[in-house]
Amino acid sequence: MVEQKGERRQFQRILFDAVCEIHGQDQIWKSELLDISLKGVLICRPASWPADLEGPFDVVVQLSGAANVIEMKAELRHVETDTLGFHCHAIDLTSASHLKRLIELNLGDQALLERELSHLVGPQE
Repeated sequence: MVEQKGERRQFQRILFDAVCEIHGQDQIWKSELLDISLKGVLICRPASWPADLEGPFDVVVQLSGAANVIEMKAELRHVETDTLGFHCHAIDLTSASHLKRLIELNLGDQALLERELSHLVGPQE
């Protein structure tokens, strides 16, 4: 797990209140999503979250309707007193479509969305 203090974010965070689950270590923790981007999520830390837990994890964000979810394979990047930050390293096509639409609706600017997507598929440093 990597602790990041500096703000080097290239992707816009979208504040979004939704129920989510964290799957890992043969357990499921229910929680609340605080924000989401093309590369990760910030989630309320469940009360039963162990201090030294390591991944891999699946994060499942519930959208409207039972069939509408964003599911991503994620790495735990930082643990705070009240929050968990996950970096998305894989997402299926359906979830990616839901996430793209969510970000498109919240950004309200097609040029900004295209910039975000180009950062996602462009060279990674």
